[in-house]
Amino acid sequence: MHRLYLAGPDVFRPDPLEHGRRLTALCAAHGFEGIFPYTAQLPAHLQAPREQAEHIYRINIAHIEACDAVLANLDFFRGPEPDSGTCFEVGYAVARGKPVVGYVAEAGSFAQRIRQRYPHAVAPGGTVDTSGWSLEEFGLPLNLMLAVPARIAVGGLEAALAMLRQEYGRVL
Repeated sequence: MHRLYLAGPDVFRPDPLEHGRRLTALCAAHGFEGIFPYTAQLPAHLQAPREQAEHIYRINIAHIEACDAVLANLDFFRGPEPDSGTCFEVGYAVARGKPVVGYVAEAGSFAQRIRQRYPHAVAPGGTVDTSGWSLEEFGLPLNLMLAVPARIAVGGLEAALAMLRQEYGRVL
């Protein structure tokens, strides 16, 4: 069974453990071992927030290293961008040569998706945001630094698992 690191902001949900169980069960149903990076309990000796953060960072890096591929929830999080920690994990996995499949909720280019879900963030005319910064428009569902090295599925984890099998089945 191949191990998959499940990157994403899902650890911030109000029900992270239950959600993580659902995600890992879905992976198992597809013949994979899903590794959900939620750290429910930290060692008692780690009292300072910085120490706790460093511990979680080291654990997550070790998980990525021990996995064969990364599946990443790259849907918008707290605004019209994916979670920054997830973006780092994707970049780390790509640098380590691991296959990465991300998933987003809807089809469309990055700019189209922003205009659709965050219309208040876009200036009249739809080519720049309300601060005057250009909306990236390469026809990709995310910023090119994510959408070029990773395959992006539309839908949830199940769509990403199917794409992983299709794109990387011969490697995994």
